[in-house]
Amino acid sequence: MSATRGFLLLTVAASLTAGCVVYETAPGVYVPGPAPVQVVPNTTYERAWAAARNAFLEQGVRVIGEERSTGTISGTKSGINLAAYVHNQADGSVRVEFRTVGATQVDPQLIERIYASYEKNMGR
Repeated sequence: MSATRGFLLLTVAASLTAGCVVYETAPGVYVPGPAPVQVVPNTTYERAWAAARNAFLEQGVRVIGEERSTGTISGTKSGINLAAYVHNQADGSVRVEFRTVGATQVDPQLIERIYASYEKNMGR
């Protein structure tokens, strides 16, 4: 009985260890890592759009409308209506224009401060 029990124990142990197989990579063969992430830089248009929008916000202008399809950002501050126009040009450059309408005498330097904020946001 003891020999049968020993043989059975040896058989069970052998079958359990046979089921655990570890495959190692052969020398000189490497498993590829994760695919590299390609960072696409913002286009000039996107940078100009963000800089114009942030210039409005930095100067306390409440943005009331954004239309990327037409390149228009509109806002208001103290009764002054403002608009920023961002357009791609034929030569690949981007043109940004700021306009004010309304009671500009309330804050006559607002448009200059917005332009200065825009230039700062563009890194100029």
